[in-house]
Amino acid sequence: MKFTDGYWLKRKGLTVLHPAQLRDSEADENSLTAYASTKPVRSRSDTLDTPLVTINLSAPAPDVVRVTVGHFLGGAPTGPNFEIASSDHPVTVTSDALTSGSLTARFRTGENWGLDFVADGKRLTGSGWKGMGIVDAADGSHYVHEQLDLGVGEAVYGLGERFGPLVKNGQSIDIWNEDGGTSSELAYKNVPFYLTNRGYGVLVDHPGRVSFEVASEMVSRTQFSVAGQTLSYLVIYGPTPADILRKYTALTGRPALPPQWSFGLWLTTSFTTPYDEETVTSFVDGMAERDLPLSVFHFDTFWMREFHWCDFEWDPAIFPDPPGMLKRLHDRGLRTCLWINPYIAQRSALFEEGRANGYLLRRSDGSVWQWDRWQAGMALVDFTNPAAREWYAAKLAVLVEQGVDAFKSDFGERVPTDVVWHDGSDPERMHNYYTQLYNQVVFDVLRELKGEGEAVLFARSATVGGQQFPVHWGGDNSATYESMAESLRGGLSLMSSGFGFWSHDIGGFEGRPDPAVFKRWIAFGMLSSHSRLHGNHSYRVPWLFDDESVEVLRSFTHLKYSLMPYLYEAAREAHLSGLPVMRPMVVGFPDDPAAVFLDRQYLLGGDLLVAPVFSEGGEVGYYVPAGRWTRWFDGTVVEGPGWQTETHGFDSVPLLVRPGAVIPVGAVVDRPDYPYADGVTLRIFEPVSDSVTVVRVGDSTFTVVFSGAGIRVERDGASLPWRVDVAGGPSADIDASQAVWTS
Repeated sequence: MKFTDGYWLKRKGLTVLHPAQLRDSEADENSLTAYASTKPVRSRSDTLDTPLVTINLSAPAPDVVRVTVGHFLGGAPTGPNFEIASSDHPVTVTSDALTSGSLTARFRTGENWGLDFVADGKRLTGSGWKGMGIVDAADGSHYVHEQLDLGVGEAVYGLGERFGPLVKNGQSIDIWNEDGGTSSELAYKNVPFYLTNRGYGVLVDHPGRVSFEVASEMVSRTQFSVAGQTLSYLVIYGPTPADILRKYTALTGRPALPPQWSFGLWLTTSFTTPYDEETVTSFVDGMAERDLPLSVFHFDTFWMREFHWCDFEWDPAIFPDPPGMLKRLHDRGLRTCLWINPYIAQRSALFEEGRANGYLLRRSDGSVWQWDRWQAGMALVDFTNPAAREWYAAKLAVLVEQGVDAFKSDFGERVPTDVVWHDGSDPERMHNYYTQLYNQVVFDVLRELKGEGEAVLFARSATVGGQQFPVHWGGDNSATYESMAESLRGGLSLMSSGFGFWSHDIGGFEGRPDPAVFKRWIAFGMLSSHSRLHGNHSYRVPWLFDDESVEVLRSFTHLKYSLMPYLYEAAREAHLSGLPVMRPMVVGFPDDPAAVFLDRQYLLGGDLLVAPVFSEGGEVGYYVPAGRWTRWFDGTVVEGPGWQTETHGFDSVPLLVRPGAVIPVGAVVDRPDYPYADGVTLRIFEPVSDSVTVVRVGDSTFTVVFSGAGIRVERDGASLPWRVDVAGGPSADIDASQAVWTS
């Protein structure tokens, strides 16, 4: 939301109060409250008719400072609120500053108003002249805004899943969940958190609509605003993007660790295509006959009867024996997933059940909120009602007991504001937060019934904290190279917002992909944390495109499964530290200025660089950071820093290994879940003398020691005899360009 008309003027109909002078402060051992007049006070008469802005500083965690800006503070408390963790830690408070860890927030005294954030002797950002604002509009609405400085060359990332440029500078962004596809400014997963390449991140602690102007209204500032009389935000010091993500997810929740099987290939029925058990069986048979190892089969919407979504009842005309069918699929080594959403169609028997018991969202007159979009007469489950949560969970539990392993928790964005919630939540604040309640209910059912470590979703909507319930996928894209690229941008933006796991519809959802698009997307999809073949009006089994699609899918599926010892450790790192499996280049290389704007390539874990091919002919340009990187497929070396331009066939993609990396390669290529340490190969790339690399593989730890005396490898502390194969012949030379170690 913009409040100014150029640099000096406000927009018509707005009155804005800005702090002008620090007049007084109150400190205790954990917080500092400052009172700022909205004009300089030079005499007693200046105190009359002069509003005060109240600014409170506190510190929920080390290196984190919360700032709460308020005008009128007599409003009734409203919910919901984000769950933000706090911890006991030393805080230093003076009359004008608060220090938490290495981060200090300091008010400027005198008539030069400002609030500066300083870490390790360096100013990170701050709120200066007319940065904070209390806005009264002619229509009676009220807003609070804050503006934090952006330095020269400072770039902003995050704000949830956004499909435009990865760097948000120059963009106006509203944090408001919408079902808008992947080709617009709307997003399914809105997160009022951003980080910059200058060492800090900012979380606006407001679950409703937050409007960001990122170098778009004031071009040297990031502005954020909310409706009401108060605004609270947290500044998080890194100093690196990786550090910021670790500290942000410590506040808002770390991702659960998905089960190993979920990293395998998922195949779906597609959305509106006709299918029954015979169709499903033909797909499963076809994949097996072609050596295409499948991990999960997903049943999309029409497993239920038309006009009945969601009643959680199988369509008996299509699936007469669901438990038997699920068992037959399980006997073939497959897991199963069902599509669901939180909407109850009027045709469903659950509608009357939910209405009679108060489980459905209501209007102020007590009637059930309904409309005809998506499903005729549909209503929403009111997850603020504990009884409604139990009711919904019980329906899912029946399916889990039948043999279902996972749920695709679709939708959750179409949440109205002209309603009354069971717990009295503010409708504007609940709009985005609804998805958190919805996905938590579904995830908890799976965790309770399947066991810890076995729960996994395929969720579309999210907000702050949603990363705790993986996996999330990128929504309705299209079968084009452009949409493939926008999907990647959306994923990297989400990964910059605290989410650890992400997927997308291989080949695009809307339209039938050209075989070339499909094959290029396969490489990208199988080198993502999670991999799913899905479409709208057409199936996504590869033999319907061409024979080469089958070969490409087989090759990249085998590659991913062989990389599972490496990928699962990246997943464990996401679970333990909040660092995503798929990372924007700036997260891995914060000091490389060329990494700032890269949004067509990414790091897969810490040591693999992936640059998807977005052209039929295979032309691709990508950037290589400093060092001698090794191409995975042919072992040739690329010297960075610099740009590479290459042409790749459908069976290849730029996949490079960081110098000094040790990549564990599994011995199994037909499934993602297996004992990773059994028969593992350690591939060593550009080893560095006098270095030690520790690699965890399953329950084992391998230590690779490079020294002038040679190379020593230990497993769980015990030295092992190893055979080394080096390009050019057997050797133990640590300067070898590439070594493959096999137990």
